[in-house]
Amino acid sequence: MSSINLFWTASAVVLVTVLYVLWIGKVNNKWVKLVLDWFPAILFAYVLPATFTHISCIDLSNVLLHDLSRSWIIPFTILTVMSALSIKQLKIVGVKPIIVFGVGSLVIATLPVLLVIFFGVFNESNTVLFITKGYWKGLVPIVGGWIGGSTSQLVLKELAETPEALFLSILVLDNILVNIWTILMFQFIKRSNRLNESWGIDPNFPVVETPQYSGNNRPWLVNTLTIGTILLIMFLTSFVSMSFLGSVIILSIAGLVLGNIMPIWNHKLVLKMASFSIVLIMAILGLKLNFDNLSLPAVLVVLVVFWLALHFFAMLLTARLLKTNMAWVAIGSMANLGGISTAPAVTSAYKKELMPHAIVLAILSMVTGTGWGMLTIFLFRLL
Repeated sequence: MSSINLFWTASAVVLVTVLYVLWIGKVNNKWVKLVLDWFPAILFAYVLPATFTHISCIDLSNVLLHDLSRSWIIPFTILTVMSALSIKQLKIVGVKPIIVFGVGSLVIATLPVLLVIFFGVFNESNTVLFITKGYWKGLVPIVGGWIGGSTSQLVLKELAETPEALFLSILVLDNILVNIWTILMFQFIKRSNRLNESWGIDPNFPVVETPQYSGNNRPWLVNTLTIGTILLIMFLTSFVSMSFLGSVIILSIAGLVLGNIMPIWNHKLVLKMASFSIVLIMAILGLKLNFDNLSLPAVLVVLVVFWLALHFFAMLLTARLLKTNMAWVAIGSMANLGGISTAPAVTSAYKKELMPHAIVLAILSMVTGTGWGMLTIFLFRLL
């Protein structure tokens, strides 16, 4: 098959996959929802193209779409996600909850390096596995997935050069653990006031509404300026020769500036744009996947479980030292691990008025995930 035919075949597979993922995510059926609770629609975006290439025996791992994704779609996603954060909204959360949240992020980013060293002390083969054989590259996307969500996970996969088979295995493990963790956090937040009482912590705090855009401009004008500015920056950056890492940094800064300096900016719109492009990136990545190489060493799974538990205990200790409401431990942990969908859901089990706070923390997690993951890569490369 010619390269042109391969390109159009790959494009058709990706298009069908994206449309299917967008459709199934809106299906109002209890059985479908039950499946999606444990196997999110975003994971279908990765698996379906791989299933097609596996069954058809057509190699789509080198088509032009992969270059386009790395050069255009991923940078576009970074720009839109970063511009979704309004720094003004951080004021509604307060300093102490942000510190608790930040400690959780710090532990996620640094602990895997310490655990690899610790596991290596007890068995030298663990050092060989993670460092020499490169399995540390599978831990880096977990950092991005837990802190930043799918965008950071995909960017860090590229920066760490994580093999496709290892990446999918990590995605499956990550999905299982996060679902279990969500259930545990639902239970913890419902019982958080018991800890507040036993540790003498005041459970009350002021609730401030999330600031909303209240300008008199018409929605079409706001949307046009938002989309136009995004496209203009993408066009201008196409004339600048930058490394992938350089474009990540520059577009991240540009996104933050846009989301906080522009007098009118549709934060919800850019978040929707980012969500769509994430599905697109995952579908393109799925074209490279080879199912024949799926496996994970048991020691890696054990390390990740330890990692997750210690993340929680570090946040719990921080909240107690700061004497802040224990509910922030669950909210902050889910803002890190669960993101913008599950963090508000868990929060609503405690106080629905805190849902905007959870969303702000989840967005903060999204825009800082890549930076934390870059720190993890730096620390691993020191080893």
